[in-house]
Amino acid sequence: MSVKHTTEKALQMLRTLPRVTIGNIRDNPQSKQNVKRGRGQHGGDKHGAGNKGSGQRQNYMRLGYETGNTPFYMRFKYEPYYKGHHLKREYPPISLHQLQKLIDTDRLDSRAPIDLTTICNTGLFEIRPDRLHHGVQLTDVGADDFRAKVNIEVQHAPESVIAAIERNGGVIRTAYYDPHSLYAVVNPKKWFEKGVPIPRRMLPPQDAVEYYTDARNRGYLADPERISQERLVLAQKYGYTLPKIEDDPDYAMLAEAKDPRQIFFGLNPGWVVSLKDRAIVKQK
Repeated sequence: MSVKHTTEKALQMLRTLPRVTIGNIRDNPQSKQNVKRGRGQHGGDKHGAGNKGSGQRQNYMRLGYETGNTPFYMRFKYEPYYKGHHLKREYPPISLHQLQKLIDTDRLDSRAPIDLTTICNTGLFEIRPDRLHHGVQLTDVGADDFRAKVNIEVQHAPESVIAAIERNGGVIRTAYYDPHSLYAVVNPKKWFEKGVPIPRRMLPPQDAVEYYTDARNRGYLADPERISQERLVLAQKYGYTLPKIEDDPDYAMLAEAKDPRQIFFGLNPGWVVSLKDRAIVKQK
């Protein structure tokens, strides 16, 4: 059959057949299912949901509805304490007792600097930047039993924790990480596999500048001379002899610190780490 004859036959069928409308089309095979389903002894008409009412119709009350009464959120006035509560930075806690246990079980090496990356690499702590986690806070639970000498960097620490670490000859530093840098810090392997440069750490926001520039908090933006003075003041307040870290055989490790724009030890912002090639591409 020629193409011309086939075309003419198709046109002839279109002239004779009616237009396609809702009334002259049929459903696809088995597109409609039998409405009687569910428990067989009830004929499938109730589907095991009972007889009438909101339980059968699945017309459940919305969250906060109190069956006609004035809802709780309308009976009381708005509290300004909760203003911006969903935007506040969160710092999941890690105690000195947990830190000592991690060191004793060789999950953390006290002979090297400890930061947020090494804590996350233990696999026991999860930092979620998408849930407004901005790092960890070191708590004083187990401060009397803490014996390790460490160089640690956290995001928040009270005065008692600072005293417990410096009493053993250690060094503590509080540092800020912006959310973009946190994604690389908490999972370096995933970041390196993407093949993108290491980000540059941003400076803290306006409401956090005061904390990270205060020597009493051992802020990473504070004056080093002021930190040395505050170390002595804290030792006198808590009644312990401050070890002289300059004479310590591990002084090189204790004095190691990151640049305020740096997020990894030994790796500068802008470098690309290739795990497949085991190479580091540096900026010229």
